[in-house]
Amino acid sequence: MIRVNLLPHRAEKRKARQIQFILLSAISLVLGVFIVGFVHAAISTQISYQERRNNYLKQEISVLDKQIEEIKKLREQTQSLLSRKTVVENLQGTRSDVVHLIDQMLRILPDGVYLKTLKQVGYKISVVGYAQSSARVSTLMRSVEDSPWLDTPTLIEVHASTVGGTRLSEFSLNFNLTKQAEPSSTPVPAVSTSTKPDGKG
Repeated sequence: MIRVNLLPHRAEKRKARQIQFILLSAISLVLGVFIVGFVHAAISTQISYQERRNNYLKQEISVLDKQIEEIKKLREQTQSLLSRKTVVENLQGTRSDVVHLIDQMLRILPDGVYLKTLKQVGYKISVVGYAQSSARVSTLMRSVEDSPWLDTPTLIEVHASTVGGTRLSEFSLNFNLTKQAEPSSTPVPAVSTSTKPDGKG
């Protein structure tokens, strides 16, 4: 006996496939949302972790910057103290030179020669003065050469000048202060003296 199925089986199969497609689509959508959410959460966690690291690094950098500023200030203070120490040591080492210089100038200054200024920079001495004649300037230069504390006199210029109605020779002279040790790079404070010529020999 032959049986014939008269039910709409094709429609039922089509409907079953549609339901299967919808279910698979829904499952895919849910999986996609889950995966996207998981990835988003992972990325957000990494970003948050990196931001915390960045904030920590910024705080540490700020602390280091403050420490660097303090170190710079300490170095500046140290350099300042060392500079002062060097100046004091140089002054202590050269204070006797000023005494010898003044003593020698008093000893070698011939009659008829008057000093207007005397300046010391390091071991170089510069004097400006008046003399009653050029011969007295030559006498002063010879006295500088003969001095145990002075040497290398160099005449810069001599020209006529009138002081207090008296005609004199104004001169500029350089020489060196003798020192056994090497000269210091720090200039010795300038020493200036002045005397007023009275025109007497």
